[in-house]
Amino acid sequence: MTTNLASKLEKQLPAELIDFMRVAGETAQSKGQNLYLVGGVVRDLLLGRNNLDLDLVVEGDAIDLSRRLSEIKQAKITVHLRFGTANLQWQEWSADLATARLETYVKPGALPRVKPSSINDDLFRRDFTVNAMAIHANADRYGELIDPYGGEHDLEHKLIRILHENSFIDDATRIWRGLRYEQRLDFQLERNTLELLKRDVPMLDTISGDRIRYELECVFREERPEKVLRRAEELNVLQKLDPALEGNGWLSDKFEQVRELTSPKSPPFGLYLTLMAYRLTEERCKRLISYLRLPKPAAQTLIDTIAIKNSLQTLSDPSLSPSGIYRVLHGYSPSAIMVSSLACDSAVARRHMELYLSKLRYVKPVLNGTDLIRMGITAGPRIKEVLRLLQEARLDGKVTSKQGEEKLVKGWIS
Repeated sequence: MTTNLASKLEKQLPAELIDFMRVAGETAQSKGQNLYLVGGVVRDLLLGRNNLDLDLVVEGDAIDLSRRLSEIKQAKITVHLRFGTANLQWQEWSADLATARLETYVKPGALPRVKPSSINDDLFRRDFTVNAMAIHANADRYGELIDPYGGEHDLEHKLIRILHENSFIDDATRIWRGLRYEQRLDFQLERNTLELLKRDVPMLDTISGDRIRYELECVFREERPEKVLRRAEELNVLQKLDPALEGNGWLSDKFEQVRELTSPKSPPFGLYLTLMAYRLTEERCKRLISYLRLPKPAAQTLIDTIAIKNSLQTLSDPSLSPSGIYRVLHGYSPSAIMVSSLACDSAVARRHMELYLSKLRYVKPVLNGTDLIRMGITAGPRIKEVLRLLQEARLDGKVTSKQGEEKLVKGWIS
């Protein structure tokens, strides 16, 4: 018996997206082509989860269909000729359209070669059965579920299952994706899939650092990425990044704390990554930066955190003055100081870093270089030195006003 999801579509998706899909289906059908809603949105529709990512696949020319739809909806169109895909944006909505395709892998880890094909071939190239379902968008079969690989069954039984036994060999990034879906949905890796994953963990070596970094970025966008990392450690996947990495309870606690600090926004990639790598040695951190080819902001956060960790003995001195705290921490990114304050074991150092973030970094003298020249200090390096001394006096509470700064400067001049 064929499952029809038309009523679910109407209930769960906004009217504007339903209207777009109907228009797209009618347009495709007028050209003798079949159009389908595919991927995660179908999975989440069956699970009753919100997902507004409208991914459509046509057994035909996706770019030609997209151009026709862009005229109908007055939408902005972005075309990717190489991949046979297009993106449409109108008002606050968007949709992706692709030509149904078959993929073949020349070697493990290589990007696939593609050629136009059928919906069944297009679904077979996907990572897991729960993501390999489609819904017919043509008027004569609207809402009909296309499920050639048993995705609906696996959703009902809460299983993450690959489509064929070479899946992880062809593309080992599916290992990370499988762990994400398993933890996000509170599912389990199907028994044979789990055994194949364990077998194929070494295939992660065939994947470039750039692609692994992207998978980590996706992990850190999950609601609770620590669950994925804990599972990755259990299966020796995390250790492929570095053998010393751990996804233990300490990391879970720190991730929870950093979410509280950045709420209501989610922590950026660099914060999560630096906490994950905090217990690595300096050499291992630098190797991780190079392997993942980290963007400059994330790399700088990690490098600064290493430097702060090397200064923890100084920061743990209870007698350290505010100006001393400033000297140690000035120049490091606030993100690195935040991570260091969360991760370090010293309550004193943590207090000093929190003081710097909340107050000390904003302290500046009122007088500027022009004021100092007017008061008789010769322009040049001496100006910079006096401004530094004034800032330290401010930090340590020796002066609290412009008049106090002027008096201090006059005393130095005399």
